[in-house]
Amino acid sequence: MDSMITAAARALAAGDPLGALNRVALRDDAPALALRGIAMAQLGDLDRAKTLLKSAISAFGPLETVARARCIVAEAEVALASRDLTWPAKALEAAGETLAAHGDSLNAAHARTLAIRRLLLIGRLDEASTRLAETDPAILVAPLRAAHELAAAGIAIRRLRTKVARDAFNRAIDAARQARIPALLHEIELAATVLEKPAARAIANGTERPLLPDDVEALFAGKALIIDACRHVVRCEAATLSLATRPILFSLLRTMAEAFPGDASREKLLFNAFRARHADESHRARLRVEMGRLRAELAPFAGIEATRHGFMLSPHGDRLVTVLAPPLEEPHADILAQFADGEAWSSSALAIALGTSARTVQRALEQLHAAGKVQAIGSGRARRWLTPTPGSFSTLLLLPAPLPGD
Repeated sequence: MDSMITAAARALAAGDPLGALNRVALRDDAPALALRGIAMAQLGDLDRAKTLLKSAISAFGPLETVARARCIVAEAEVALASRDLTWPAKALEAAGETLAAHGDSLNAAHARTLAIRRLLLIGRLDEASTRLAETDPAILVAPLRAAHELAAAGIAIRRLRTKVARDAFNRAIDAARQARIPALLHEIELAATVLEKPAARAIANGTERPLLPDDVEALFAGKALIIDACRHVVRCEAATLSLATRPILFSLLRTMAEAFPGDASREKLLFNAFRARHADESHRARLRVEMGRLRAELAPFAGIEATRHGFMLSPHGDRLVTVLAPPLEEPHADILAQFADGEAWSSSALAIALGTSARTVQRALEQLHAAGKVQAIGSGRARRWLTPTPGSFSTLLLLPAPLPGD
């Protein structure tokens, strides 16, 4: 490899894309195209980076398998940065295997880290954790070690293991400082702020207070009966009951939990569950039916008693009852949670991450756009969505990932 290519590669490794471009900007050979693509990605011009990397892959000969594999890994990183979750994950896996087979262990580890970050975005934590354990961070150079620890922190956060996450963030920051790459250090420090922002609200005995992630973890470890309105789950120590597909039952349960230790009136229950402002006998009959269904579902955790004015929750063992509510209650909070890192998303990527249909996401984005909560950039297939003001609260309880007991 000639000296200019070597110098440009070293500049990129040190986080100096402009220095790299100064050396290869006017060259169109395959190595130069690849380096230019990576430099443009570091500068934030992802569309240009994609074009250059595709050109580099085509320019490398059929025998230059390692160089082509490195370009594919770089292309995958650009796709991840642009939240293109439709990019073929199998291509990244094959490239990583090629690099490992040819002794390029560092780039093979980088490919695994990218795959883990993608799994993290779509909430596949068990698979991400298994893949992460395949790499010993001690053998990695500082930038890759920082990325590895950042992925480890992301998994721990989604599982609400705050001490593990904090330790991983600290190791990632140390590695980023050793790497002397300011952008990487800034990314990690920004991600670590999730531990210092309110993650939920606790509603109990008529009072409400904000909870940091540490507080939520402590609440889950206690003995209270928790009505988790972030994921529509009932929690009591190690036992859980999901009502995510039973919104009416969950609405009735939450209304009674917020009224605990008192009772919830029939009028309030009917309005919250059915939006019935003027209840008639058919509404009351439906309420009795749904209460019967809820009583059967909730039997391992609590009873439901009819009172003169409505219904009252009666947890087993005289437990306290706490409603765990999102930091802010608003429509489509799960979509807004994806924008908390400030990245732009396509509607198709949001649909993949949330496990729902693209049309459902598009309708939600249109409503959020009309309310001024998201804005669109680009048009057609290149359209991306982002929020003009990334949230000041943690969204970790709204992300598509299982929490303890799920």
